[in-house]
Amino acid sequence: MSDHEQQRARYLAGAEGAPPVPPPGGYHGARRQASAPARESAVAPNPISPDPKQPANALGWIALAIAVLFALTLLGTLVAGGTDVLYGVTMLTAQLVVVGTVVAALFSPRARKLGAIALIVTVLFNVATVGGMSALQTSAAGSYQGAKSADQKHAEAYPGIKGTDPQETLGQQSLEEVRAQSEELFADIRTRLTQEFGYTWVPVGDEDLRPERNGYGGESMLVEYTSAAWATEQPVQGYARKQAVMAAINDEVVRHGLWELYSFNDPTGSGIDPSMIAKLYGSDDPRTQHTWEYYTENYPDPMRFYANIYDLSNDRDGGFLAAREAQTARTGEPLEGLQLVVIASGVLGEADRDEFETKLQEYPGFE
Repeated sequence: MSDHEQQRARYLAGAEGAPPVPPPGGYHGARRQASAPARESAVAPNPISPDPKQPANALGWIALAIAVLFALTLLGTLVAGGTDVLYGVTMLTAQLVVVGTVVAALFSPRARKLGAIALIVTVLFNVATVGGMSALQTSAAGSYQGAKSADQKHAEAYPGIKGTDPQETLGQQSLEEVRAQSEELFADIRTRLTQEFGYTWVPVGDEDLRPERNGYGGESMLVEYTSAAWATEQPVQGYARKQAVMAAINDEVVRHGLWELYSFNDPTGSGIDPSMIAKLYGSDDPRTQHTWEYYTENYPDPMRFYANIYDLSNDRDGGFLAAREAQTARTGEPLEGLQLVVIASGVLGEADRDEFETKLQEYPGFE
C-alpha cells in the first residue's frame, strides 16, 4: 500500500463520514477561484461627483427687489408725513403682493436664500410698523390732515372753546386785566405780611401763557395764564401762626373782589375724604400737616388764587423733604414757607379781541 493510500485510510478510519482529505497541493483550480474575489474587490467603484452648486433663480431676485423697493416706498412716505397714504387700499394691496412673492420664493429651493433675505426686509419695513411710526410723527407735529373733512378742518380753527359761550369770554376779564389785578393783589399781601410778621419775599419762576385747546382738535385764541409765584424766605410754622397768616391773606383777597379763602386741607370744611387728605397733606389734622392749601376765585371772572404753606417741621419720615428738595432743584424756590400764585383759564388778550370777534362770524351755531 502506498503512502498516499495509508494516509487516506487513517483519515477514513474514525472519521465517521467526514469529507475526504484534499490531495497534495489541493484541488485543481482552487487557488485561482479563491483569488478571484480578491481581484474583484480590489477594483474600487468610481465615486459619484456632487452636482455643481445651482445659482438662485429669477424668483429669488424678484422677491428681494420687490421687498427692498416696497421698503423704500414706505420710508419715503414716512418722511413725507403721508400717514393716510400708508393705510390706503393701494399700499395694503401692494403689501399683500410683496408677501405673496416672498412666500413663493421661500418654497423654491433655488430661491430660498434670497427669499429669506426678502422676508427679513418685509418684517422690518411693512405697513403696520412704518404706519405706526408715521402716525406718531404726524400726531406729535399736529400735521395729520389726510382723513379729515373740510368741515373738520374748519372746526379746528374755531377761535373759542367748545361748550363756552363766546360772549362770556368777551365779557370777562382780559389777559391784561387778570395780570394787573394779580400783581396788585400780590403786592398788597406781601406788604401786609411783611408789616405784621416780618416776612421777606422772593419771586419764583416766570409767567406762563399756554394756548387753550378749542375742543374741535385745534387751538383756540384763548390762553391759560399762570403768574410768576411769590414765596417767603422764612418758614411759616405753628398752627396759630398759619391761621393768622391765612386770615390776613383772606382780608386782602376779599378787598380785591375775590371770594373768601377755601381750605382744601381741612377735613371739616373741604368735604374731601380724610384718608385722601392725609395722603395729600401728610395728615388729616391741620395741626400736623406738612402742607396747607387755600384757594379762592373771582367767578364769573376767570382768576383763581392759591396760597400754600409748606412746613418741614411736620415731615414725619423725610419723604416730604425729599419732594421739596426735588422741587427746589427744578424751580429755585425756598424749601418751605408761604407761596402765592394766580391761574386764569380761557382768557383773551386785548390785542386779539377784534380778530376773535371777526372769526366768530365764520362759526354760526358754534359754542
